[in-house]
Amino acid sequence: MVFKKQDKFNTLLSNIAVNLKESAMYFADYKLKNISDLKIFSEKMKEYETKGDSFVHETIKELNNAFITPIEREDILHLAMAMDDVLDGFEQTADLFEMYSITEADEFMLKFVEAIRQCAIEIEKSVELLSTKKLLKIREHAIKIKDYESKCDGVLRQSIKHLFSVEKDPIRIIQYKEIYENLEEIADSCQTVANAFETIIMKNA
Repeated sequence: MVFKKQDKFNTLLSNIAVNLKESAMYFADYKLKNISDLKIFSEKMKEYETKGDSFVHETIKELNNAFITPIEREDILHLAMAMDDVLDGFEQTADLFEMYSITEADEFMLKFVEAIRQCAIEIEKSVELLSTKKLLKIREHAIKIKDYESKCDGVLRQSIKHLFSVEKDPIRIIQYKEIYENLEEIADSCQTVANAFETIIMKNA
């Protein structure tokens, strides 16, 4: 047994995935022009994160109340929490941009963000396949997510190497390095989501 057509867990996981994708799109597309934009950006990402938290709390509540679940409780919870970790990463990174007054993303940040955006798209597709019981088809999306995460590993190495070779201001080095590492951690969280999907496939396909 996987998910019935209108299963409440299917709906909740779908809500989390859609909110995650929307937040990734906003994060990637929002154009920072001045300091005041940073506050708007940070507050909007906080809204997405709060919305995501409410979906996760609702999922936990339903898991506690459900007599039977379509797949193992811990797998539903792990998937929900893993997706929420991606969202938490977006909010933390937006806060760093505001805290450090960085209004222009460099080429490395843009590469990170584009890869993470693609991960969010793959995550939403995977949740949709889960809800329609097409488990084996999820694997190709999980592999894509891991490929994007691997690219982010490479971007992190390139970005830090470039940073230390061109930036002379030690404060700026600390700030940019922290943002690069945060973005790479978001990609790591996406890989954790991919692993959660693969566990579900292994147990249920």
